[in-house]
Amino acid sequence: MTGMVAILKHDRWIVGGALVLVTLGSWAYLLTGAGISMTPADKLWSPGYFLAMLLMWCVMMVAMMLPSAAPMILTFAAIGRKQTKFGARNLALVLFTSGYLIVWCGFSLGAVFLQWALQRAGYPSMMLADNAPLLSGALLIAAGLWQLTPIKQQCLRHCQSPVKFLILRYRPGLPAALKMGCQHGLFCLGCCWFLMLLLFYGGVMNIAWIGGLALFVLVEKLTPPGHWVTKTTGWLLIIWGVIWSATGIHLVS
Repeated sequence: MTGMVAILKHDRWIVGGALVLVTLGSWAYLLTGAGISMTPADKLWSPGYFLAMLLMWCVMMVAMMLPSAAPMILTFAAIGRKQTKFGARNLALVLFTSGYLIVWCGFSLGAVFLQWALQRAGYPSMMLADNAPLLSGALLIAAGLWQLTPIKQQCLRHCQSPVKFLILRYRPGLPAALKMGCQHGLFCLGCCWFLMLLLFYGGVMNIAWIGGLALFVLVEKLTPPGHWVTKTTGWLLIIWGVIWSATGIHLVS
């Protein structure tokens, strides 16, 4: 019993360890490729292939977004530790995290439909930089412009300030935990959805590109509100998109 009490007193480490294990498991899934081809062999999307793509996108979002959500999840766990009993607070923490991931699974569903539409439109490779310079350039420019918008800045501030977010929204109870998780997920989605669409630019299963985007999201959320990282990245993406589009036009002509 003494040993159990000591473990429970360090549940912050348990939560952190669980987040690390889930993240590492998701990355392992992506690294193995899970036997998934980005283009169905018969060029047609079956229900089974659609579900496989949806699973792949959901796991990819967990791998990319869960590390950046860790400060919020750990802060929620710390607040719950002081206000609820052990069993209830653990379930509340699971519901909070699930609410966050449900939002990103919703994004994944939209991304799969977009992937299907692109392949139907004649873009079999999910690396638009290879075969669609104008479209990929427009995507870079749009992502850069989003980085400069007030909506992006507001959503990012919520993600960068977990204590403030929870002070304003914390309510006891399991339904409230799920609701708060969804709210945080929506702010995170508003902050990062265009960055996630850049996966279509560099390759949906390009591990280096996935890792680079995940690292940038983490850095962006850990920097102080109003930092230069977000706006500077926005202008760089716009310049990159213009140059890429112009180069593509030159090569085609």
